[in-house]
Amino acid sequence: MTTIHHRTRLGHAILLTLMAGGAAHAQQAPATPDAEGSTTLGTIIVTAEKRSEDIQQVPMSISVIDETQLENLHATQLADYAAYLPGLTVVNGGAPGQAQIGIRGIAPLSAGSTVATYIDETPLGTSSNYGAGSTEVLDLLPYDFQSVEVLRGPQGTLYGASSLGGVVRYVTKSPDLDSSWWRFGADTFSTEGGSDLGVGGRVGFSVPLVPGQLALSASFARQNSPGYTDNVRTGVKDQDEFSQQAAHATLLWKPSDDLSFRLQAIQSKINADSSSVTSLDPISLKPVSDDLENDAYVAEPYRKDTDYYNATVNWNLGWADFVSATSYAQTESHSALDASLVYGVLFPLVGLPDNGISVVTYDLKLYKTTQEFRLASKADGPLEWLVGAFWTNENSKQNQAASAQFFDYSPIPGLDPLAVIGLPSTYKEYAGFGDLTWKFNSRFDVTAGVRWAHNEQTFSEITSGALTGLGNVSGDSSEDVFTYSLTSRWHLSPDSMLYGRIASGYQPGGPNIALPGVPPSVDASTLTNYEVGLKSMFDDHRWLFNVAAFDIEWDKIQVSANNGVVSYLANGGTARSRGLEFSTLYMPVAGLRLGLNAAYTDAVLTEDVASIGGLDGDRLPSIPKWAWSTTVDYTFPLSGGWSGRIGGGLRFVGDTMSALEHNPYALAQDGYTAIDLNADVSNDRWTVRLFIKNLTDKRVYTNLTALSSAVTGEIVQVRGVPLAPRTIGIGFDAKF
Repeated sequence: MTTIHHRTRLGHAILLTLMAGGAAHAQQAPATPDAEGSTTLGTIIVTAEKRSEDIQQVPMSISVIDETQLENLHATQLADYAAYLPGLTVVNGGAPGQAQIGIRGIAPLSAGSTVATYIDETPLGTSSNYGAGSTEVLDLLPYDFQSVEVLRGPQGTLYGASSLGGVVRYVTKSPDLDSSWWRFGADTFSTEGGSDLGVGGRVGFSVPLVPGQLALSASFARQNSPGYTDNVRTGVKDQDEFSQQAAHATLLWKPSDDLSFRLQAIQSKINADSSSVTSLDPISLKPVSDDLENDAYVAEPYRKDTDYYNATVNWNLGWADFVSATSYAQTESHSALDASLVYGVLFPLVGLPDNGISVVTYDLKLYKTTQEFRLASKADGPLEWLVGAFWTNENSKQNQAASAQFFDYSPIPGLDPLAVIGLPSTYKEYAGFGDLTWKFNSRFDVTAGVRWAHNEQTFSEITSGALTGLGNVSGDSSEDVFTYSLTSRWHLSPDSMLYGRIASGYQPGGPNIALPGVPPSVDASTLTNYEVGLKSMFDDHRWLFNVAAFDIEWDKIQVSANNGVVSYLANGGTARSRGLEFSTLYMPVAGLRLGLNAAYTDAVLTEDVASIGGLDGDRLPSIPKWAWSTTVDYTFPLSGGWSGRIGGGLRFVGDTMSALEHNPYALAQDGYTAIDLNADVSNDRWTVRLFIKNLTDKRVYTNLTALSSAVTGEIVQVRGVPLAPRTIGIGFDAKF
């Protein structure tokens, strides 16, 4: 099959198959320091188990990166801090929002996502295979967020669909009911290879409208980042510049101590003029022209707009706590890919004198509504319980098109468009879940949880164009999925806990198009995680030490298959992922924090998967066996009420493969080591900071995509997304 060889949305594969057939600093450890001068590590409260708990008491592997750490790193997208969170893999697609996410080696091998994304209590992003979930991720400009949490291992019981590898959760801040504050800030920075300066600005406030009862907070942030990739074919300099914009408003009403209502709106906009891609030679994997240069015939823009609305009710009933979480989200995205080297070579076969230009465009609209009701017992007895119900409704509209153009960019009569494909789909799910905890004594307890989910889906493929001929076909599916968890905790001491956990997760199945030789639907992909871990604090809460070992067995992996006419979903065998995660943080003296984390992940197929060129024992794509990072952060007093801080991080990501090892288009992706530095001076109101990302300007391509000719099937070029070049900047923030 002729294709652009990259794990991507199913419709992408459908389009390419049809056309070919038609032609013949972050802190690693989950702890932050107390106030300046303290020599102990503070407490982080999370709601990973839908209850407020000290993170060190939660029997699963979790990392938290808070607002201060994000600001110190000048993190503006997931790729900026992923390497500081053990077990999290983010494969950058060339612009914020274009990425693939994997946790503990469980990365997508088809169009569906394997990691669920949440904002507070509600999921965002598609649960189906037809909403580009594997390549379209929620990548918010993280201003006015309290933290980002990463829950490692399947979370199917409490978080539902697509949480096979785990959950990435954005935690927002609530307005202050008692006092007002406002803040603003700005920064400027330069990136190696770019000729312009980047600029960013932000402002936010919180004000009590009725003191103690009603408060409003709002924020707005925008960043314009300079491009650093030149197009030698078109002559455009810095063609990959992009902007990010985030707006956030929250209204909190607390009529009594036992009842609160929270309304929230978030808007995110990403606009990239073109992807950050360097054209590479397919043999040497060196730049075709020069460092950070591209030779595409056209720009490859990416735009994504996300509007999210949420209403949450928290009600203390005395004997239990009730939560209602409602959300509505609308996401629209547009992207383009220069496929001239793939399809432009076809044009002489239909009588044209020369090759031409072909551009593949993707337009996606996703509308998602969710509702969750939850009732949890108080945590003051030997028996704790939680029950809940969940419902979601998705409507996705994915449109793809491929053009045929002369080299002067005019359309070729009778051949343009090559293909136009519409992929509308719907996804509805109903679920019930719950767990029960029995505390045998103050040191030992066991929790068992279950979730039953039922989903119904529809899918259509509407095709037209010179190289397509299927017309309109459709399909539907219905399935029930059952997941479970079993966890035990042993409190070895007040500051040390040993836990064991068995948990399952699932990626929903879905319909295929109704054609002979194509299975009517694909089954849900499921996995089971076996885990043991230790969480501990030593030396009077100055030293944190956490470690976890896991074994994940993955069954009925969803992959793309084809019969020479169309591409479709199939269940492709089994895989496993085994590994070890380690995280420690030490504060030897007041103001000094030393951190280290590491993850070893051995993720391989345990069956041959012929449809994607995989053999038993092949490493799963884009998963490094080793990844680690270390950080140093030192805060010290200055005169006049000011303090200083210097910090830095060293991150290492091992080598990976772009596809399964025996896939003929698999490419070796080198590992790398990068250094980040940051410093600031601050008082009660002002902070002035300096940051340097990728200090040594390490040049490595973290994501390789092979382009193969539609005529010969040979790789004609490789697209490489580089590690972001060295970026140096300065900024300030003020709070009043």
